[in-house]
Amino acid sequence: MKMLFGGFLVLGGAAWGVPGAAGEEVPAFPVDPLAVEERTSFQTSKAWSPLGNLRSDVAMVYGIDAGLPERLKTWQARGYRTHVMTGVSWGQYQDYLYGRFDGVNHEDNAQTDRFGKKISHGGDVYYMCPAENFGQYLCVGVQRALDAGAEAIHLEEPEFWDRAGYSEGFKREWQAYYKEPWQAPHSSVDARWRASKLKYYLYRRALQQVFSYVQASNQKTGRQVRCYVPTHSLINYAQWCIVSPESSLAQLEGCDGYIAQVWTGTSRSPNRSRGEVKERTFETAFLEYGAMYNMVRSTGRRVWFLNDPIEDNPDHDWVDYQKNWESTLVASLLHPEVSQYEVAPWPERIFGEKYPRQLPQEQRHAIPPAYATELQTVMHALAEMKQPNVQWDCGTRGIGVLISDSLMFQRGEPTPSDPHLSNFYGLAMPLVKRGLPVTPVQLENVPLRDYLKAFRVLLLTYQGQKPLSPGVHAPLVQWVKDGGVLIFVDDDRDPYLQVREWWNTGGLHYSTPRHHLFAALGWAPPAAGQELAPQKIGQGAVMLVPESPVRFAGSLEADQRLAEMVRRAAALAGLTWQETNHLVLRRGPWLIAAGLEDSIGAPSTVLTGRLINLFDPALALQTRIEVKPAARFLLLDLDAVKPLTPPVPRVLASACKALPVPGEPGQAWTVEGVGDTPAIVLLSCPQAPRKVTLEGTPDPLFEYDGPSQLLRIRFLNTAGPRRLALEF
Repeated sequence: MKMLFGGFLVLGGAAWGVPGAAGEEVPAFPVDPLAVEERTSFQTSKAWSPLGNLRSDVAMVYGIDAGLPERLKTWQARGYRTHVMTGVSWGQYQDYLYGRFDGVNHEDNAQTDRFGKKISHGGDVYYMCPAENFGQYLCVGVQRALDAGAEAIHLEEPEFWDRAGYSEGFKREWQAYYKEPWQAPHSSVDARWRASKLKYYLYRRALQQVFSYVQASNQKTGRQVRCYVPTHSLINYAQWCIVSPESSLAQLEGCDGYIAQVWTGTSRSPNRSRGEVKERTFETAFLEYGAMYNMVRSTGRRVWFLNDPIEDNPDHDWVDYQKNWESTLVASLLHPEVSQYEVAPWPERIFGEKYPRQLPQEQRHAIPPAYATELQTVMHALAEMKQPNVQWDCGTRGIGVLISDSLMFQRGEPTPSDPHLSNFYGLAMPLVKRGLPVTPVQLENVPLRDYLKAFRVLLLTYQGQKPLSPGVHAPLVQWVKDGGVLIFVDDDRDPYLQVREWWNTGGLHYSTPRHHLFAALGWAPPAAGQELAPQKIGQGAVMLVPESPVRFAGSLEADQRLAEMVRRAAALAGLTWQETNHLVLRRGPWLIAAGLEDSIGAPSTVLTGRLINLFDPALALQTRIEVKPAARFLLLDLDAVKPLTPPVPRVLASACKALPVPGEPGQAWTVEGVGDTPAIVLLSCPQAPRKVTLEGTPDPLFEYDGPSQLLRIRFLNTAGPRRLALEF
């Protein structure tokens, strides 16, 4: 639910607003030969401006209106690769809404609740129930993006609110899809389920229309324009009561992947653990990013992980934004399989808007200079996260919790699933809190080759979710027979077990989908009773826990019982059980560390060496870092940085883009950043320089530490390229 904000930045005496005309002469930053990998990106609704100048590989320019080509040109002129992003469920689509597109008024396709109120993103920017010609309308704007030279199209947030489903447009779609009269979604669990399935289908159809259009254009032009879907995680959409196509999009022709829209605003959503409902931003983000990666794993698709240095709510303070951004950033880096990042949405609101410095207070301030430096240092470091050497220091690995897209289908009246999504968090949170990097595993992807190979223990419930097809059970059974241990947690009391679905139609007569799974396993456990002993199946085993998974979020005692069950399952699977109060991951020279609150009682782990904390804007050298509860770190281990031969100065970290000048190794770099923000460049340097110059003048402050052979250079960023040079 990204919101747009505009404004100005006042820092160091300079004020920046909108840029000049698109045709102005501007110097482009030199081409980064690695930019073709599109390691980092950001999204913006603005033309280029100094406060949006993040110098990531890709600028994703928002909106497909008539002004798009001019906005796009301003970023292309500055040397950015350019993508185009637009909302697929909402946007400035009044031409379609009011009939200026095709002469037909489409207001009855606005998502509408049971009381007749249209659901709005603000004013008459309504969430749409996408009729077939809505996809055709989007293609008109997409063609504008293609003509302007966009290298990829991002259709964000295909969202159908759970409380919607009452518009005349939706009623027509129901009749066409089900061949039966519309039913009010709140009238029965069957109607709710069918409404959700239809919503799931409609946005998949709309996206396929646009993907197919882009593919047809590629065939005509010979270009390779790609299509991506920026979307919240399945976990967040379920908690926020939204239906979206999620994992099914990876099966659509022409879908190249996703952006994982995980940020403070999603991850601070309170959940219940040990009987307490509260924000758990880090742990929730860790699970959200894991869910998003597992939508593309084994599919050949790509995923970027989004971070947001603030969030949509403008009434938090800078301290809150910084703390939660560091938590989500670290959570994203603890997934070493992903090395591409959207470093920020709307940089203009980060570097241009004003927020409280620290609540409670009413006065608002521009971004603190130290935070501006920290952000840019980290944003540029994210381009270096693709590393072959990965090492964990954590609890037992190889454990997953299966989740289905249908987690979104049971969130509304008449009998919504647990309001805090404890049917999921009750199984996952006890493990994360013990330092186990548990992974949400996409049930729909289980049939993919080797998809379950990395897991030895899986937890599964059909409370709050159902398998969308019987085809997921055969590979799950084979995984068990090959040595996996499945923990099935369910009391068979979910009213949605009675909906019209594959397990009780078309010749099948199972009372629940669990019975179909257990029949395939060849095991018919007693209908009632206490927790059963593990049942040996082939080389693996099944543990049936006849309880609601929600119970395991209800108390510390239940939390401990769940952990004990998983410990026993791990032993059956041949895993060594280990609990920690931290998650630490090495990615090449980078160390990512998180101390866990409400974890096991043990001394905090201590990291030693020659370490640079990128959350420290001074980039000071540290030799000992204690990973206390709630601590978050992104560290550069200097002893793990591959040395250069011969040894010459090299940039280790920088709060600006610093690209080596060709032919001058270790002597000169082109630098550029967000206008008028404080920059620091940290270099390894075998000897002290005689002089440091910026654009030929000895302006920058610098300090050299002989024992560590580290050189720090400080200056004020400009939004144009300058030459930073060392003289010896």
